[in-house]
Amino acid sequence: MTSSRTFTLLCGLLAATLVGATLSPPAVLILGPEVISERLTQKLKEHNAVNILQQLPLLSAMREKPAGGIPVLGSLVNSILDLIIWLKVTSANILQVQVQPSANNKELMVTIPLDMVAGFNTPLVKTIVEMHMETEAQATIRVETNSKDRTTRLVLSSCSNSQGSLRISLLNKLSFLVNPLANNVMKLLVPALPKLVKSQLCPVIEEALEDMHEDLLRLVSVPVPIGDDHLNFDLLSPAIKGNVIQLNLGAKLLDSQENVKKWFNESAVSLTMPALDSAPFILTMRQDVVNAAMAALIPPEEIMVLLDYVLPELALRLKSNISVISEKASNQLGRTQIVKILIQEAPELLLNQGNTKVAQLIMLQVFATNEVRRPFFTLGIEASSGAQFHTEGDQLILSLNEVSSDRIHLLNSDIGLFNPELLKDITTEILASVLLPNENGKLRPGMSVQMVKALGFKAASWSLTKDALVVTPAST
Repeated sequence: MTSSRTFTLLCGLLAATLVGATLSPPAVLILGPEVISERLTQKLKEHNAVNILQQLPLLSAMREKPAGGIPVLGSLVNSILDLIIWLKVTSANILQVQVQPSANNKELMVTIPLDMVAGFNTPLVKTIVEMHMETEAQATIRVETNSKDRTTRLVLSSCSNSQGSLRISLLNKLSFLVNPLANNVMKLLVPALPKLVKSQLCPVIEEALEDMHEDLLRLVSVPVPIGDDHLNFDLLSPAIKGNVIQLNLGAKLLDSQENVKKWFNESAVSLTMPALDSAPFILTMRQDVVNAAMAALIPPEEIMVLLDYVLPELALRLKSNISVISEKASNQLGRTQIVKILIQEAPELLLNQGNTKVAQLIMLQVFATNEVRRPFFTLGIEASSGAQFHTEGDQLILSLNEVSSDRIHLLNSDIGLFNPELLKDITTEILASVLLPNENGKLRPGMSVQMVKALGFKAASWSLTKDALVVTPAST
């Protein structure tokens, strides 16, 4: 009964701890207003938004319920419009899309400036009367949760013509006969154009946003090659914070056969994210995800070296060190002496803003010749190396340097007990000469962060927080 109550109490404490904890996603992609603006602009272009503007039915919109439905004024309006043979937009442009935060910082206010030239023909003059029209479409983007499956996505919550943004002016001076007609046409366009923006352009903006959301889903799910394995991200949930879109990502590591080797989900593991500042985007990966990527490149293995053939000077120094422990063992070392390094567990990357290290547990064995089966001794080494990231295009590459043997343990010995610290210097030299080049060779392929180029940038840059790796576009 006591053990049962203890187990129940522990479960309760664990549940309470998890409820109070802030869960961090394995990775977070933050898109700044520059990227949001560029991608939405591109989608508007793909949906032929400019063509939609050029085909706005201006004349028919002006004829709808003229003068508020007042018969006398309606007749006057119709008499004006009867003097118009045709009226259409002759050129249109969508200027730089602007992205601003909403008052509650949970929605994006997107302003789409529209620049158009419209012309009309009238029997009163032989030339086309041209007008410059400027206005803005105002769209609000928010995150919506599906009530059935609880999935979230970016949606357009409202769209209209921005109030007070409409400006219409004549491009050329006109004769006193045509000028009153042009002024009346411009007055009639003031109520008509905002309605057309809402009815004709807003549906296109909504379609463009839906396409942008689907593009972001495809972008984050592009596999990240890591040696023979690859890392896959998937969208857990989007969020809007100020003027940025934050995509919280799940992750999984798969082998070459698409078998999942490791899942990464939201957890209480911390994730420190830097401020976006002026960067177009930031990809932040949790430390355990980065560790798994490194482990995929450096799996457990055995490295065997004929030391006297490959590194004869080290072989002589090893022989000298062993002679201090056992002269007999030293004399048994032959030309085919073997040093075996066993990596039994994947190295662990210890991220730090100032000094990043890789820690690993290593077994080192020395065999007198290549014919003997039992080693002289087996050492357990707690080793650490300096670590440095660098980039080549969108490739993120880790390299190791300055290995040290922090602690050495004598696991077994056929030449009697001895203090393993006697071999600390020589084992460190062996690790620096054998292990580091081997591991750096395996790390050389690096990790291709393809979403950097998918977002329109040529190269990546990196930085570290206390518990995460941060990828941003390289400054040009």
